[in-house]
Formats: sequence, C-alpha cells, structure tokens
Amino acid sequence: MVETEVKIRFAGTPRNAHEIIERAGYSVIEPRTLEADQTFDHPNADLLAADHLLRLRRSGARFTVTYKGPAAKGRFKSREEIEFDVSDAEAFELVLDRLGYQPRFRYEKYRTKFAAGDSSGIVTIDETPIGVFLELEGPVDWIDQTADRLGFSHAEYCTASYAALYREYLQLHEGAPANMVFDSGRLQENDKKDT
Repeated sequence: MVETEVKIRFAGTPRNAHEIIERAGYSVIEPRTLEADQTFDHPNADLLAADHLLRLRRSGARFTVTYKGPAAKGRFKSREEIEFDVSDAEAFELVLDRLGYQPRFRYEKYRTKFAAGDSSGIVTIDETPIGVFLELEGPVDWIDQTADRLGFSHAEYCTASYAALYREYLQLHEGAPANMVFDSGRLQENDKKDT
C-alpha cells in the first residue's frame, strides 16, 4: 500500500478545527484517542539514513507495527506503508531487541479521524505537544479538493514527519525533552479538553 498525505499546521484550537471539518461535511469515524508511537532503528541509525521507518503504535488497547519506505519528494508525501497489529507488544519489542533494533524517537498525539460518506480519504486532527495539525490522507486530487473545501491553500502543505518537525522545535526550545511527549500535567490538561 502507498500512503499519500500532507499535514497543515492549524493555528486555532482543536475545537475550532473540529467545527471547520464538520461544517465541510465530514463526520467523526474514530473519536479522540491518545496515540503513543515508538520508532526503532539500529545503533548507527541506518533506517533513518535510508528514509525508512519502523514504528510501534499504541492506540487505546491496540498495538500496530508500521514500516514506511522512502518518501517521494514533492508537494505530497507519498511512500510505501505496511501495517499489521500485534497482540503482544512486549514480545515484539523483545524480538526487535534481539535483532539489534533499539528504541529511538517517541512521540504522542491525540488523534481524531473524520471522513465524508463519499470520501476516498481521511482528515485527522492531531493535537501534539508542539501544536495542532490537520492531516489529509488519500489520493492527490482528493487532498487538494479537501484542502480547498476546508479553506486551506496548497502553499500550507507540510510533508515533514513529526520527528523532523520536533527536531526543528528542539532547535528553538533549549531544554525541551528529547521525545515529543506530553508531560503529566499537559497530559491531564489535554485529557480534559473539549474537542
């Protein structure tokens, strides 16, 4: 499977984003859920150097392993994606350890997913420790039409990963944690937010 997507940095609140998306005719298909992602790589970071990703995601009680291949360069981020669920995340991490993979970057976000009845793509609101992002995933024509429908220009597209966005953030925020995670106070605050 090939994943094609863009991110759009959203200046308003998650509630504002939710209202804009629903006014455009999209409905919630997956409610707001905390996703905790852990990437893995060899000690020499050869996966990162080759633009590959190996990730274990916890979303509620579900654990999903994702492999992503190198991204095609352009206005959209497009790359091979292979995903499957695992029933025992600890055993999977142990297998990775035995194969020489180590935990690298960890990141969290609260994600809400939307779609329209006739839609061939998904709109998400991602509430992250570094701000709110919309993600549009689907065919390129659908992404452009959906961005227009939501009131965003194509110039606002971002194809950077959350890891790359967080590296930029770290350059501007000395003393920030190495991983893009909510601290316990921020986590509790976000749990109480009305999206």
